[in-house]
Amino acid sequence: MQRRLFVTASAFAFGALLAGLTGAASLSTSQDAPIKTVYHFTNGLEEASRGLGNIRNHLAADPKAKITVVTNGSGIEFLLEGAKDKNGNPYDLIVQDLTSKGVDFRVCNNTLVTRKIDKSKVLQEATIVPSGVAEAAKLQAREGYVYLRP
Repeated sequence: MQRRLFVTASAFAFGALLAGLTGAASLSTSQDAPIKTVYHFTNGLEEASRGLGNIRNHLAADPKAKITVVTNGSGIEFLLEGAKDKNGNPYDLIVQDLTSKGVDFRVCNNTLVTRKIDKSKVLQEATIVPSGVAEAAKLQAREGYVYLRP
């Protein structure tokens, strides 16, 4: 009986391996399609500075990349009016530049409500979504985005 379970488990593992290889093969045939990536910011201005640098480097290496930034918690701070980095440089100019390169910014409404931040304080380049974590999950599960944290 134990041997039979082993064979069944081995057959299942082999089937999963084949399915994975089939998926990898289909991905490799679409090499011209842009790679979709979601950057998830949750930890304030230092993380935002690091992440925005990562995105600039990402686009320099792969200008066709489709990048979406999803923010929640203190990760939204750089997308609020008047936000500046530790050197006093405003984030809005970086956000405008990246938006012009196709980067999409999304802000968690749950965070805005919890922190009592008026929606008018969010930079106009950003879209408010109901939930940041739900948005990041949806992009991964339904739209094939790769998930990165800065």
